[in-house]
Amino acid sequence: MTVIDLGELRDEAPAPGTADRPPRAVGRPFRVAAVLLVALVTLAAAVPSGRPAPRRIPGGTGAAAFLSGDRAYVVRRAEREPGWEVVAYREGRPRWRAAVPAGGDVVGLWEQGGRALAVARTGVGAGDSGWETAAFDAGTGALRWRQAGVAFPAGDALLLRPDGEAPLRRVATDDGRTLWSAPANRDVLFGFGPSGVDRILLVPGSGETVVLNAATGARLAARDLHPDEELPGGRGLQSTDGLLLETRGAGARVQAYELDTLRPRWTAELPLVDHLERCGALLCAARQTGGMWALDPDTGAVRWTVERWQSVLRADAGRLLVATGGSGGDRLAVLDAADGRLVADLGDWAVLPQSEIAGRLFLTRPLGGGRQILAEPDLSGGPPVLRDVLTGTDCTAGTTLLVCRQPDGDFTLRSLP
Repeated sequence: MTVIDLGELRDEAPAPGTADRPPRAVGRPFRVAAVLLVALVTLAAAVPSGRPAPRRIPGGTGAAAFLSGDRAYVVRRAEREPGWEVVAYREGRPRWRAAVPAGGDVVGLWEQGGRALAVARTGVGAGDSGWETAAFDAGTGALRWRQAGVAFPAGDALLLRPDGEAPLRRVATDDGRTLWSAPANRDVLFGFGPSGVDRILLVPGSGETVVLNAATGARLAARDLHPDEELPGGRGLQSTDGLLLETRGAGARVQAYELDTLRPRWTAELPLVDHLERCGALLCAARQTGGMWALDPDTGAVRWTVERWQSVLRADAGRLLVATGGSGGDRLAVLDAADGRLVADLGDWAVLPQSEIAGRLFLTRPLGGGRQILAEPDLSGGPPVLRDVLTGTDCTAGTTLLVCRQPDGDFTLRSLP
């Protein structure tokens, strides 16, 4: 969770840098790696892993599975009465079940502060559909509270974003009581830290933009970002690591502000920027037509540019895992974060969706026969490391578990390697 866009977000600036170039001897090592992966798959089938065997858990048409720590939650049609229910599993065994009050269209479910929190769409198919958050006791499944709006983790509490113009509220996780509230009759942008929402921006159609501390509701800054001109149409806003980034002119200009003061920091002229994201110690601006620039977050100066890679999936130890597509993968590579140098072209992989932000990053590739390779990227530049062979589709990884949907609608739950 890093961005809630208020419009088109575009920012980039042409600048000198190390252009993307073919690595030495990339083709042969990759072919060798592919052969090794197939060989390792064969070996994996013959060698016990030492982990518990995968467990099959009931699902059915329309069912959805969510992971949180060592628990899995399945939202499915209720067995004993009409409607939908959520079933909590631990070690593959059902612990409790409870009716889903808002219906079956649950889009998020996680544990926090002794509660299992489910965010669901209400009135599905109706013109007045909205959102609701329900909190269950994580130990027993008893419904503790339910309120309109979408809840987001925010430290030791929740931030409840309502439908329409109802107030934005911080609520206690255990009982849903309001800790503070603020008018939300304007666009709302969240800034995220390690434990969820930590900053809130209230962005008007005109006038002052306001920054609030998400923990206390205190106003940190209020400033009219465009006092002498009409607000630009088609602008985009996002917050990234202490910066508020505004793109204007179809992504031709990026203006950076200090998030907690809204003072202008720098401006960069960049053509056709698609999005911005942190990439190690730098800020990467992806181009709509492919390629990206790496910017100094303090000055906006371009440190390097590449022409092929467009999305940063992970940064670690001075290396970047990048993709030609979006967060789902496509062709992957490892770049040197300091200068954009191509370290290794990893070939075509899909990125396994994650249900928990702190989880490890896994890659998959079809193996045939309804199976797929599960691998973990090696940012040192070596080939992805084989971890398992999966069956099923729509697989998702958490911090300790992995779940896949089977052809009959049930799920297979396994421990991560």
